[in-house]
Amino acid sequence: MTAFSLSEATNLFKINYYKKSENMYNSANVLLGRIKKRYDFTGKQRFVATPLSFSGGVGSGSLPVAGVASYGDALILAKKVYATCEVEREAIKASANDKGAFVKATKETVQKCVESYMRNASRIIFGNGDGSLGVIDTGGVVNADPIFTLTISAASFKEANFEEKDLVNIQAGNGDLFSVDSVSPSTKEVVVTRVTGSQVPADTDVIFMQGSENNDPQGLKGVLDATSGSLYNILVARRWQASQFAAGGAGITPDRMNEVMLEVERKFGRAPNLIVTSYTQYRKLMNEIEDHKRYSLPARDKKLKGQIMFEGLEFMSTRGAIGIFPDRFCEEDRMYFLNDNFIECHHRPGFGWFDDDGTVFLRKSSSDEYEARYGGYYENYITPTAHGVLSGLAV
Repeated sequence: MTAFSLSEATNLFKINYYKKSENMYNSANVLLGRIKKRYDFTGKQRFVATPLSFSGGVGSGSLPVAGVASYGDALILAKKVYATCEVEREAIKASANDKGAFVKATKETVQKCVESYMRNASRIIFGNGDGSLGVIDTGGVVNADPIFTLTISAASFKEANFEEKDLVNIQAGNGDLFSVDSVSPSTKEVVVTRVTGSQVPADTDVIFMQGSENNDPQGLKGVLDATSGSLYNILVARRWQASQFAAGGAGITPDRMNEVMLEVERKFGRAPNLIVTSYTQYRKLMNEIEDHKRYSLPARDKKLKGQIMFEGLEFMSTRGAIGIFPDRFCEEDRMYFLNDNFIECHHRPGFGWFDDDGTVFLRKSSSDEYEARYGGYYENYITPTAHGVLSGLAV
């Protein structure tokens, strides 16, 4: 009987799970599922000609002098973003006579690898491009080397950024690895164990996803919060800046939402078509407009006795109703008003499972394991003027 070989396992892997993995990338997150994705980013970098003013000369009474529009060249550089998974060679050999068990194991490995990539992509799209997860609070280190209990500052803590078994770096410029052991949202404590090196965490140290310091693609927070400097090689200015509103600790109200919506439309010419916020603000908004909720009643049937459905929240803009969606990676005090047609993800060709040498599983040197790699090279291109942000809401 022919053994269930690595080559056969690789073919099965690609046929059964490759497309499913790509579909997960398109649908596992509402925002990531709606933005445009391109897979034609070749060359060293990409420029996007960006008009920053009107063109032509206008006037009355006499022929006006012609004017030329102001243009900026938005610069896009690809960032490397990966997920990896490993399979022991012994596990492959042990399943040689049990094809069903091997397929189950492969499916689990594949699913978890892509889920991990998706989670990281969601973190990135809501981040600021620097790979940071949080900042250690003053007096926030309990040292039991190599195990450390870290208290993350209230201003930087986001529960979704920390997951058990993640590997992280602590302190800017330091490459030592720490494994996340546990996360306590109520106390904002993260317990980590140092895996490599000799780094001892200290107050105000920044925690980064492993290898991601200043290596993430751009995210909403980095682009929409910008008030100076440059974005994509264009100076932040009136025509190249998001509509920014600070609530100053006040609660969410339809009036504040209308203010942001109308300002984006006034400034950009198009009303946002999507609102994304935290679960905290979504809950507050549900309570705020409780008397305006609409419920769908299913057809009368004994099997559906007593059942109703709440389909979700919509906000009425000048262009009609638009959906409001919660996302766990959005800061608790924030609400984003987005034009998803002006958020693009520029990938280099070949995004997905790395199979350039004819196999998905790559043999690891000096190890009895095989490794599969998922991901590629991309940048998020977010036109700042097309969007608005409401921050500092009461939590």
